[in-house]
Amino acid sequence: MNVVYERSEHLLPVASSYCPGCHHGTVEKLIVEVAQELGIADKMAVVFGIGCYTMAGFYMNVDMLPALHGRGAAVGTGFKRVRPYEPLVVLQGDGDAAAIGMAETIHAAARGENFMVIMVNNSVYGMTGGQMGPTTLLGQKTTTSPYGRSVKNSGYPMRTAEIIATLDAPRLVARTAVHTPKNVQQTRRLIKKGLEMQLDGGGYTFLEIVSACPTSWKVKPKDIVQYIDEKVLPVFPLGVFKDE
Repeated sequence: MNVVYERSEHLLPVASSYCPGCHHGTVEKLIVEVAQELGIADKMAVVFGIGCYTMAGFYMNVDMLPALHGRGAAVGTGFKRVRPYEPLVVLQGDGDAAAIGMAETIHAAARGENFMVIMVNNSVYGMTGGQMGPTTLLGQKTTTSPYGRSVKNSGYPMRTAEIIATLDAPRLVARTAVHTPKNVQQTRRLIKKGLEMQLDGGGYTFLEIVSACPTSWKVKPKDIVQYIDEKVLPVFPLGVFKDE
């Protein structure tokens, strides 16, 4: 039997602890707003891993399931096997989903698990000090690549959405952003479409959202839009890579 806990508010009226210019709060707000629009906010669950976005539990008043670093897709798989009819979002960062958790990410996608993964890509390990991650740009300076990421030492940035799109099982795979009003609306549409797919016949969806980390990037919040347009999007182009 499914138990629904009704809540008067799904976005809690508390002050954000995210750094100025960070986009985690925008992503979390969109998830909740879409769930409210679809009428599933009281029965939806969100798996969250380790990262700055772990703070989501202080802002999102929905059912939350914590996961060890990188294990979000594994926890999500277990949840859906037990409660297959409840909507589920697996919220992760790029280091969480594309580094330590790449095995879980790939195999859940290959199995076509019935949930949506939202991977927030800010190009660094923001919570632990700004270290280089799988999506760090070439030449980008981090605490573990003080001279900039090099191909010789670290290879190329990981384009996770394109990798997932090569698999047979996923139904919707896309990359979007939230640094402009237009991109916020596109992200909202894709989140809604992925959840609607999950509710209507099921299927795995993967949404990579380009996000900002002004603190680790050493970029002023007012310059974030220009930085993402000029530096990030040429490496991580926006688009829908698979839509069934």
